[in-house]
Amino acid sequence: MGKQTRTIRLATIVFSACAAISSLSPQVMAQTSSAGSDQDDWVHRWLRIVDQVRASQPHSVAPLITTHVLLVQQYRFDSSWQTNSNGAQLDNYGNSRGLEIIPNRRLEVQVAPPPYIVHSDNTADGFGDVSIFTKFRAFSAPEGKGDYFVGLFFGASFPSGSRPNGTGHTVLSPMLALSKGWGRFTIQNTFSGSLPASGADVLGRAFLWNTAFQYGIKGKIWPMIEQNSTFFSDGPNSGKKQTFLTPGLVVGPLQIVERLHFAVGGGVQIAVTQFHTFDHHWIWTVRFPF
Repeated sequence: MGKQTRTIRLATIVFSACAAISSLSPQVMAQTSSAGSDQDDWVHRWLRIVDQVRASQPHSVAPLITTHVLLVQQYRFDSSWQTNSNGAQLDNYGNSRGLEIIPNRRLEVQVAPPPYIVHSDNTADGFGDVSIFTKFRAFSAPEGKGDYFVGLFFGASFPSGSRPNGTGHTVLSPMLALSKGWGRFTIQNTFSGSLPASGADVLGRAFLWNTAFQYGIKGKIWPMIEQNSTFFSDGPNSGKKQTFLTPGLVVGPLQIVERLHFAVGGGVQIAVTQFHTFDHHWIWTVRFPF
């Protein structure tokens, strides 16, 4: 696929992501950020809960790879371009990101449409698997009162895409999430598993340890570096492990109008272990918190 064709496809997908944001209820987009509004319709009640949740936890931004160790409400669209070990390039538009909603004081629910995956070799392009993700906030405190978060998260992907773009099996992903801040410096940690409900002999099982080190400048500029490690069990890579370092930068959130904000970022994963399933992996992300 030529560079021009890929650019057109990326522009189309980004336009679709922005259109999804604009299709959200105008009533939601028009609400002020004040939790003290005396209006009592369901939208205002819900948004007051969202504001209360945000006030009860730290305010760091989402890393590029590591799952965000906070409850957040936003629409997120990511893209990535990676070079596989055989030299072939794989482009992922969507990266299993999507709409993230806070329905109550303890939970976040994410629903991600299937990503579209493009290959530089003769492998067929196509959609990956649809996924969902839930977060439970066990304990948290904002800056000045402890600056920490402890949560139990759980995700699942379902075989909606055809192989090799989809896994062909349901995959479950339990996760422990921890975050601690000291002034402008924050560490976010996740420990998780990628556990196929079937087909473990083909897919293998994986255990992931991700850590993000962030430094916040005026709450708007976030240089960061991540450590992303995977330990494989069963399957073709059983007994192996890989680690990447991911330097990156996120700018935002910047206010667009009332509650609607915008953030953008990017970075690159760099393999630092002899074994790795891919080489460099460039990531681009855009978020619309509301």
